[in-house]
Amino acid sequence: MVGVIAGGLALALSIVALVKLSTLNKTVTAQGEEVAKIANLESEVRSASAKAEADLKSFRAGLQSTFDQVGTEIGAINAKIAKLEEAQKARAAAPAPKSGGGGGGAATGVLNADGTYSVAPGDTLSRIAKKFNTRVDSIEAENPGLDPARLKVGQKIRIPKR
Repeated sequence: MVGVIAGGLALALSIVALVKLSTLNKTVTAQGEEVAKIANLESEVRSASAKAEADLKSFRAGLQSTFDQVGTEIGAINAKIAKLEEAQKARAAAPAPKSGGGGGGAATGVLNADGTYSVAPGDTLSRIAKKFNTRVDSIEAENPGLDPARLKVGQKIRIPKR
């Protein structure tokens, strides 16, 4: 009878062990699938990381190229500005052109035969008054409507007689 009980117990233990083994086998299989998914994800992350690195390198190179082009353009613009400044200085240093408007082509900065003065570059009423030993208000009185702030090169103004 003890043998039968021991056999029954052994049978029950073996059934429990088989159930546990089957459950453990299912768990191991599920874990194996998860490990495979993790390995697959790791591969995808590495691939995405490599692509991101390559894209970043390409972006940096493109950005540097753009900055180089902008620098070149700024240099060209600066050169053009320098040429314009030189031309402006040369124009300012050149003798003033003769007046072509209504004055018969008289030179600027001189007293004309008709008693008028042709305004020269840089002239102001006070400079003209000093040049002819007269006063600014006398020049203004002799030239009604004259705007001292808007003197133009070649413009003719009357100089009062002393």
